[in-house]
Amino acid sequence: MNFQLTEEQQMWRKTVHDFSEQEVKPRAAELDASAEFNAEAFQRMGPLGLLGMDIPEEYGGAGVDSLCSAIALEELGMACGGTALSVVAHNGLGCAPISLFGSEKQKRNWLPKLALGTDGLAALALTEPGTGSDLVGGVKTRAELEGDEWVINGSKAWITNAGVASLIVTLCRTDPSGGSRSLSQIVVPTKTQGLHIHPAEKKMGMRASPTNALTYENVRVPKDYLLGKMGRGLHQTLEILDGGRIGIGSISIGLAQAAINGAIGYAKERETFGVPLAQHQAIQWMIADAITQIEAARLLIYRAAWLKDCGNSFSKESAMAKLLATEMAEQVCRNAIQIHGAYGYSSEYPIERMYRDARLMTIGEGTSEIQRMVIAKRVLS
Repeated sequence: MNFQLTEEQQMWRKTVHDFSEQEVKPRAAELDASAEFNAEAFQRMGPLGLLGMDIPEEYGGAGVDSLCSAIALEELGMACGGTALSVVAHNGLGCAPISLFGSEKQKRNWLPKLALGTDGLAALALTEPGTGSDLVGGVKTRAELEGDEWVINGSKAWITNAGVASLIVTLCRTDPSGGSRSLSQIVVPTKTQGLHIHPAEKKMGMRASPTNALTYENVRVPKDYLLGKMGRGLHQTLEILDGGRIGIGSISIGLAQAAINGAIGYAKERETFGVPLAQHQAIQWMIADAITQIEAARLLIYRAAWLKDCGNSFSKESAMAKLLATEMAEQVCRNAIQIHGAYGYSSEYPIERMYRDARLMTIGEGTSEIQRMVIAKRVLS
């Protein structure tokens, strides 16, 4: 086993770190307060490769491996959770289905522009107002084939990037009889008539990443906008979610690392009872636990990414990594606030924003409860 990053991976980390420090972190608090998307930073991400991490080089992407993607998302997460969330949703949820299941024509048509972000980002629409994790029975949005066009009707909820996307990969019911082979993924350009993108949701955290509800009213797209084979939408979606969990876990590690870094700096400067906070054993133990938990989660994320890059099964490992990393991040951010005391509860320090951002991570890309179900199923089957 070699736990040392290659020189190329270390250079990639530094490149993304420097970009995040210069273009993302300085506006994180401002954009959180205003719930504003960092459009300027995203314009600069394309040439750097951050918008094409899940796109092969032959289609204009960066073609980086899963480990490099995890490294980049951790660095972005340290700077701004909301910005990192839009990056992972664009890459892992929006672009990945086209890269993995699209035809050659579809890849040539959509991926080069998505890699640069010139016309907008990509999104994946799964969740609906009346359902969350139950994709098989819960998806009501239907697509009916009329001649050479799909006609889509229904609604989606909590769709990341919808408000800044150029296209949305939409999970639809194409077979009304139901079952695991009744769903399909269809690409819907956001300028299509009948697609209504509602105002961004008002959220507890991740405010720099727009989240919208969608309504499809007789939305018509060409027949060849179907991704992969008809009826394979559920299987394709589950494969996408396995990879997406590595990304969410990586952002969680970034949030936790930023929170504990801030807490360490504060503990060294703040004095109580005549000595720095860092000299109190209670504080030392919280910091020691946090550093240990972050490193453990990072190793699980790296392992899942490595398995994916090797072409091995990684469903259980990505669920384990996501579960540990997201629940760890919430606990570490909580303790970072505790170390700051009353100041940690104030927006004067970034810790409270990180805590709010981390709270979503145990919900998105499958709740912690779903991750435990995935793990148990793999172990007990």
